[in-house]
Amino acid sequence: MVEFLIQNMAPIMFASLILFLIIGYPVAFALAANGLFFGIVGIWLGLLQPTLFQALPDRVFGIMYNETLLAIPFFTFMGLILERSGMAEELLDTIGQLFGSIRGGLAYAVILVGALLGATTGVVAASVISMGLISLPIMMRYGYSKRLATGVIAASGTLAQIIPPSLVLIILADQLGRPVGEMYAGALLPSLVLIGLYLAFVIGHALFRPSTVPALPPEARTLRGRALCLRVLTTLIPPLVLIFLVLGTIYFGIATPTEGGAMGATGALLLAVLRRRLDRLLLRQALDKTAKLTCFAIFILVGSSVFSLTFRGVDGDLWVEHLLINLPGGPVGFLIVVNLLVFFLAFFLDFFELSFILVPLLAPVAEKLGIDLVWFGVLLAVNMQTSFLHPPFGFALFYLRSVASKAIRTMDIYRGAIPFVALQIIMVGIVLGFPELVGIEKEATDLDLKSISLDMGSQGGFGGNGYPGEASTPFSD
Repeated sequence: MVEFLIQNMAPIMFASLILFLIIGYPVAFALAANGLFFGIVGIWLGLLQPTLFQALPDRVFGIMYNETLLAIPFFTFMGLILERSGMAEELLDTIGQLFGSIRGGLAYAVILVGALLGATTGVVAASVISMGLISLPIMMRYGYSKRLATGVIAASGTLAQIIPPSLVLIILADQLGRPVGEMYAGALLPSLVLIGLYLAFVIGHALFRPSTVPALPPEARTLRGRALCLRVLTTLIPPLVLIFLVLGTIYFGIATPTEGGAMGATGALLLAVLRRRLDRLLLRQALDKTAKLTCFAIFILVGSSVFSLTFRGVDGDLWVEHLLINLPGGPVGFLIVVNLLVFFLAFFLDFFELSFILVPLLAPVAEKLGIDLVWFGVLLAVNMQTSFLHPPFGFALFYLRSVASKAIRTMDIYRGAIPFVALQIIMVGIVLGFPELVGIEKEATDLDLKSISLDMGSQGGFGGNGYPGEASTPFSD
């Protein structure tokens, strides 16, 4: 028995963690408890030295000193201030009036506002709840399909997870050891393509099932001509300026993500003051929510540090590497298995848990296989986005259910989400097949997944080192 434990400590430890998560034990404490318990067992078996745990204080203080993670509370605070200052209501009303005269106009408005809210707030809950409260009753009043309306709202809210300044991208950049600015730049085009897929889906309904996406009647379009133009300018310009100031300065290297987040938080406060919406209650609520979300993320990170310390001590990283690096098909086989694994785990875990548990185990293997980590991170971010839409546990579905009327059944929300989950899976395939969307240039040989799979027997041939500014494929030597 002792010999069995010594030889299989890593898989037993990993299986124990999965068991704790399945039974619903808090993630941060499940990680830390497993790390401490198996650390003690490892010391008892002679696998580990007691001095191993002396590294824990350094790890915890390392998290506290991590300037990248400081961007999380800044962007969260910015999003909460903007959401509570009424920006979502004004955007939905204005863009709904702008597109109201065409079939599917309200759905287009929801998608575009979801994208703008994602780029300014980065918070899924805020986007879904705001659009669910404001646009869902209007869409139902004018005859929209329940499934399409709920699906569009839930899916558009999840755009906050892939459009910069997404919290997912900040955390993935930290876990992969890549600059946040590179992750933001890499995710920009894929997020725009995903928005295009959502819009194309609504266009398809407008062409082939027009009764499900009717235009607004003339009496509902209260803004026309000059009044509508003035409203568009006053409503759209402020958030667009804020997006440019925050993301533009990060993209061009003028500011770090943390500095950009601080500037965004300040800009959000100024916009709230200009709208005369900033008061003591709003500020207190935003600070309270920001503190809770930040503590939630940091506690998971501390727990994962405890777990990874023991897991690496019992050669768990080598066990995972051996398990994944020897998969049939080399890098392609690895990518297929990883994406299937992330998609399956997203039924039960949210992006925080996936980022802190799975990514640290996958990143060293991906790097050893020569896979560009920025491209790999964006690929994972697109895949993790499905965790918010998966029936029956998707958080976006829960948020929408909490604000939808009783006339809309839970099954309508689930069925409405399924086509958008399929679109997100298609987006995963697009990122796999067209790495240049993430800024990874294909070589003159125009390697795609098919040709890569044919060349798996050869050593090398996968391009440069995969860093920005050099010609490379997603795979490098």
